Amino acid sequence: MNQTIYLLRHGETVFNSQGRYQGELDSPLTDDGIAQVKSIARLLKMYIQDPKEWAIISSPLGRAMQSTEIICNTLGLDEAKVEKDDRLSEVSVGSWAGLTMKEIEEKWPELLMHTDHYNWYFNSPNGESYASVEERVTDWLKSVEGREKVIVVSHGLTGRILRGVYNNLEKNQALKLEVSQDTFFKLENNNVERFSIEYDEF
Repeated sequence: MNQTIYLLRHGETVFNSQGRYQGELDSPLTDDGIAQVKSIARLLKMYIQDPKEWAIISSPLGRAMQSTEIICNTLGLDEAKVEKDDRLSEVSVGSWAGLTMKEIEEKWPELLMHTDHYNWYFNSPNGESYASVEERVTDWLKSVEGREKVIVVSHGLTGRILRGVYNNLEKNQALKLEVSQDTFFKLENNNVERFSIEYDEF
């Protein structure tokens, strides 16, 4: 069986626009975020032919579900058939949820020592470890192995790690993968292909 997975990220949220790290907290999509998801969904529609042949699975977090609703409306999919899966939720940043980098630096400077732009998330108090996220997305990928056509709506960091697992990347490679809200990815035959609304006309 030839499996195809399309991996999408939710649109820009109010917290995104404020530079606040959400983790498992939530904030609604901005107007720009809604427009992003509509554009991504229109582009995706060009590639999937009959939408009704596709399963759609979403993180249960509000911003992902809001994005999934827009995607369903654009593709003509029944929202009642959306599957929610906790394994697709965003990485928990524990006590840092809802804070800006400046606020984090002021309160926990020692926890940011010896970290870089890509791995600092995993030093948060009560946060989730990379190994934990890797384990749950690996488990999710195994759970859909028998399904031919899958659309997934997840998050920036979780989406990075999911693609890293899919391509057998090391942690430092996976954490440097792109997380733009103007792109989505096709996972097929152990290959990851990028699609962007910045370059595609439709």
